[in-house]
Amino acid sequence: MSDRKLALTAWETLFRAQHEIFTEMSTDFDGADLSAAEYDVLLTVTRCASHTARLREVTANMLISQPSVSRLVDRMVARGLLEKCPDPEDGRGSLVHATEAGTRAFRQLATAHGRSIAERMSALDDEELRTLTTLTEKLRAR
Repeated sequence: MSDRKLALTAWETLFRAQHEIFTEMSTDFDGADLSAAEYDVLLTVTRCASHTARLREVTANMLISQPSVSRLVDRMVARGLLEKCPDPEDGRGSLVHATEAGTRAFRQLATAHGRSIAERMSALDDEELRTLTTLTEKLRAR
């Protein structure tokens, strides 16, 4: 068992750093064609083969509830950013596919957002970034 006080200090530091960086980075979406949540959906979908993902995969990657993801996806379908159809392999599920407009909006924002992330993370050198990745993956795997 690790030192409790050290664990609490590490948690608080991690939480505050994440919150502060996330708050700063939210400005990347000011005036953009996509909200941060829409960007997250398109990030998941465009990383999949043929820019198509199961709705449950999108939900698993989001930090909001399943009903909220479903409503968000429906709004994105209405905006022409996604197409939604039944999953032929799972009668209860759905597939979502990024449209050309959705892919284009995602790529435009991803370029600027990627630069913003790299700039904010430049406080760490490559070895520190690898260590941070290893540590956060270890925490998530628990």
